[in-house]
Amino acid sequence: MKEADVIIIGASAAGLMCAIEAGKRGRKVVVLDHANKAGKKILMSGGGRCNFTNYDVSAENYISHNPHFCKSALSRFTQWDFLAMVQRHQIAYHEREHGQLFCDNSAKDIVNMLLSECGLAGVSIHLDTHIDKIEKISKHRFRVNSSYSDYQCRSLVIATGGLSIPTMGASPFGYKVAEQFGIKVWPVCAGLVPFTLHDRDKQRFASLSGIAVDATVSCNGQTFRENILFTHRGLSGPAILQISSYWQAGNEILIDLLPDLDLEGELKQAQLQQPNSKLRTCLTQHLPKRLILRLLDPDLADMPLQRISHQQFQHIARQFHDWSIKPNGTEGYRTAEVTLGGVDCDALSSKTMECLQVPGLYFIGEVLDVTGWLGGYNFQWAWSSAWCAGQYV
Repeated sequence: MKEADVIIIGASAAGLMCAIEAGKRGRKVVVLDHANKAGKKILMSGGGRCNFTNYDVSAENYISHNPHFCKSALSRFTQWDFLAMVQRHQIAYHEREHGQLFCDNSAKDIVNMLLSECGLAGVSIHLDTHIDKIEKISKHRFRVNSSYSDYQCRSLVIATGGLSIPTMGASPFGYKVAEQFGIKVWPVCAGLVPFTLHDRDKQRFASLSGIAVDATVSCNGQTFRENILFTHRGLSGPAILQISSYWQAGNEILIDLLPDLDLEGELKQAQLQQPNSKLRTCLTQHLPKRLILRLLDPDLADMPLQRISHQQFQHIARQFHDWSIKPNGTEGYRTAEVTLGGVDCDALSSKTMECLQVPGLYFIGEVLDVTGWLGGYNFQWAWSSAWCAGQYV
């Protein structure tokens, strides 16, 4: 039986950050993970460039049954604090749209930074290690039986993430630990995930696969404006991924394909100036021809503007500004970037991430019921929640 002050289960973003902070405080820290590499999800994120944070972070960028829970951690370890670490390690990075920050070179730069900091803090990391059993043996003591060794520790941190991308080793382990200790777990589902369409719509739009359009997408009181992407199975792209976290089965989504245009007014003006022009000729100035012919009747699309009534213009404008479609479902955890739901935040201290009813047990990162938008927000939650726990474990 080996002794440690802190056992952290999970060697990815949250787990490594917590290990660094605990190690800096002189704690004897051991990180255990069943994967063969540390930070596997970091390595594949952002197309291999890792969207590690965002210039503009607030509680409004997160979804939780307790929307106030994330405020404390986000305010105490901010995007600027993580950026200072990145700059200290001289990692080149750049900003993309909406304040998203990516590595110039590779996500490996972030993983190497974290592992370097772990080394400086004296953290022990053991990979290819499976957890066989966890038990609380006294008020301030846990026993962890693993394939590497058996440990006793005072603080046990669960940083095992959610169910998204099972090929990266995602599992319900963290939720099972919570349930073992009587902690509520909110139902989970895939978030930031593409939609699939019903067969009729899939057949109608499959030929548009690969087309991307700037659009606004709305559902359940939320609206996002970015690209949508037609796929052979349905709809994807940043705006779709964002709205998917607010969508529920059976909901329709509303898409404005021309958010900067008053299409009805444009058509009336074109009718005066170019009465012999075909409707589709006017529309192809703004949208791909293939998309137009999927949303309009072909005979109407080929009709000269002078033969179309103002009432028809109104109807046509609605088809493009208020295109309503009901997804069949989502692509699920296979392609989801995050997991919605998870360990109930009300069971934890927002200051320390420690369970209120189980002293010494901590949950951090994606395993909690805190889900960020697309754009570096989930990584920032990992850094912030982990930093907070690291000050107290």
